[in-house]
Parts: sequence; C-alpha cells; structure tokens
Amino acid sequence: MNSEQKADILPSAQVTPMQCYAPFSGSPSSELYNMDCVEGMKHYPDKYFDLAIVDPPYGIGFDGSRESTSSHGGRKAYEFKGWDDERPPYEYFIELWRVSKNQIIWGANYFAEFLPPSMGWIFWDKGQRICNSDGELAYTSFKRALRVVEANRCKIQEHGGAIHPTQKPVYVYDWILLNYAKPGQRILDTHVGSGSSRIACYLNGFDFVGFEIDEDYCEASEKRFRNAIKQQGLF
Repeated sequence: MNSEQKADILPSAQVTPMQCYAPFSGSPSSELYNMDCVEGMKHYPDKYFDLAIVDPPYGIGFDGSRESTSSHGGRKAYEFKGWDDERPPYEYFIELWRVSKNQIIWGANYFAEFLPPSMGWIFWDKGQRICNSDGELAYTSFKRALRVVEANRCKIQEHGGAIHPTQKPVYVYDWILLNYAKPGQRILDTHVGSGSSRIACYLNGFDFVGFEIDEDYCEASEKRFRNAIKQQGLF
C-alpha cells in the first residue's frame, strides 16, 4: 500500500495520531489514535486488519479502584471515570467484524450474545488464588481448542509498571501473537488502555493501529510505549 492510499484510509481530517512510530526502514508501524473506536473503524475498508485483539469495557463498573494494602502487595488507586459503566453497543461488534479477519475479545463472557459460537476461547491464569479473579476469559474466532496462558499478575509491573486498572501483561500479548498471528500481519486494538498490546506488537514486528478515547490514558500509554522501546534499544 502506497502513502496516498494510506492517507485515504486514516481519519486525518478528524484527528491526528498521537504517534505514528516507525524510526527506521523496515520497522513495524505503530499508530495510536485518541478518538472513539467505532468512528475510527469506519475509515477502514473491509477486512483491513488480519487480527483484532481487543479489551472493551465489560459494563461492570471496574474503571477505577481505591488504594489498598495486603500481604499480596495491595492495589494501586485509579480515578473512577465511568467508562466501564456500559458495554459496547452492538454497532461496535458489527464494525469490528467488518474491518478484521479474526478476533480475540477479552471479557467476552459479558457480551457473549453478540458473538458467534466458538470453541477456541483463551483463559488467562493469573497465577494467584486470592480475593481477585483467578483469571480472565477471551473469545477467539479461531476454530481450535481452548488454550490457557499462564502469567502471574505481577508481570503487569514489567515494561513501565501499572498505569491502568484493567491492565494486562505484555507477556500475555506476546503469547497471543505467537500462537494466533502470523508474521507480517496487521493488528487492531480498539481500546488500547495501558498500551500492552501495542508494545507487544512492536517488539514482535507487527504493524499496529490502536484507538483510545480517554486522553489521559492515551498520553500515559504513549509514554509507556516510548520508554519500553527505548529500553529495548530500538531507538
């Protein structure tokens, strides 16, 4: 795809990317947009993305937390912003299926009625049996057996620490890319949040487009992304 074709796809008239990061020839592109993802997806043609790896709001009010301490390390405080009060509208799933060939959707147990049947779910085993959930579920559109990825919640502290209340470790996305994506594919994340998916895509050589509607989290994840790449010596 040439630069003129790409310019026709990206919503340049409505929004400027927070960052289109490609520092040297042959490196993967990494684009982060501070905008509503449904509106953003409308600018892309059918099946433009090979794989969408997304973590939309679950509608359970878990968009913030109060600080706590315990023998397990406690929990960081996050401002309650209200973005997890509602699930994505049905239009979100229509657009997601339109622009992507395959999908992996975290928290899909909260909106399974919107999704086709699938045997290929993923279970993230958090490696801790405490008051929080033992793990999380992700729907996949792949026709394969259910798989388990084991990653202790402490891995969230890697690559810059915790910056988001529903953050997942970069390691989990590394595992997903290794097992569900092929080299050279284009990845979409509609709710970037902490930016773990973006970091994993860049470090594993995948082109990436992400949306994050919250300006504070968009800026924080951009800073985390740059620091992670710098630590890997890729600047």
